[in-house]
Amino acid sequence: MSDNLRSLSITLVAEPKQVKSFTLTQWRIAELTLGDQGPNVLNLQLSMTERAAYRFNLTSTTPRLFVRAGFTGQTPKPDAITASQDVAAGWLDGEQQVLEAPMPMALQVWIESYLARHGEAPMEMRKKKRKGAGRAKETPTKEQPQ
Repeated sequence: MSDNLRSLSITLVAEPKQVKSFTLTQWRIAELTLGDQGPNVLNLQLSMTERAAYRFNLTSTTPRLFVRAGFTGQTPKPDAITASQDVAAGWLDGEQQVLEAPMPMALQVWIESYLARHGEAPMEMRKKKRKGAGRAKETPTKEQPQ
């Protein structure tokens, strides 16, 4: 198996939720297991560009996995999974449903070893501007000779 790819099986469950006089259906991840045995199998692929996001997730109190499951308001159909909160935020901005689940310890160890092999993401430093860059210069007018 590739060092940056793992198959995960996901089982979703619908739960009715009462909001005032309405009953809504809320979906959640009931089970998330390693392997390709289950109703919804997705591949978690790690990316070098997301290393900082993986580290941020791993250092949180409860590391999470995020599953994209189609558009908001529709019956969820899982089609992608990530360990990056940045990627999940992009999905939410695109009005996609994002379900989340605690990350299994085996995946935390796997991501940790991936980061150890490939190094931490370099800190992005902003370049210092030269003195006066980006500032408007006063130009002399006819009334104000120099």
